[in-house]
Amino acid sequence: MGDIARSVAVPLERIAPQSAEEVELVAELKAGSEDAFAYLLGVYRNPIYNTVYHILGNDADAADAVQNVFLKIIRSVKQFHHESSLKTWIYRIAVHEALNSRRSWFRRRRREAFSLDEMPTDQPARASLENEQPRTPYELLEASERREKVARALHSLAEPYRTAVVLREVESLTYEEITAILGVAEGTVKSRLKRGRELLRRKLSEPATRWR
Repeated sequence: MGDIARSVAVPLERIAPQSAEEVELVAELKAGSEDAFAYLLGVYRNPIYNTVYHILGNDADAADAVQNVFLKIIRSVKQFHHESSLKTWIYRIAVHEALNSRRSWFRRRRREAFSLDEMPTDQPARASLENEQPRTPYELLEASERREKVARALHSLAEPYRTAVVLREVESLTYEEITAILGVAEGTVKSRLKRGRELLRRKLSEPATRWR
């Protein structure tokens, strides 16, 4: 995937769900077209990495999970029959992979005494829940620290609130898309988001050492 991984990112809006373009793209993917996969990777690699990173909170784990996501897409695309949009299907695979990776991490750590302060959050956040435009060195530092705090707080949220908040607030997906990705009712999605936002605001108002 070396050359493909360097493909130029393309906005998600370029592929309209259930459009003739999407149908053609899926057909080419099923036929094994490397160009089609390069295009797909250019469209989805960054947003999928962003989603997985915010669920896992660690660059290395996110990179491994994203590689597995696209391998699974290649292997299972022949079973995709447009029951949902391609975008929803890909995000569903990504969320499932990220949650499996996170559960594996906790199983490995269960034998050891640890706190959330020991979890791998030393990498800078890839995105934040804010839209900041700092202008001075002090503002840059302050914004960076704020983004890192938001990422750590988000990573410390319990499931299922964390994933719902990531999909809505970080990735800006619609309620309909999140419902399809998580396989739950829209009311459940809204309930999780409401609770997740409340927990996130509470955590951001507390010292990080209290995030347990």
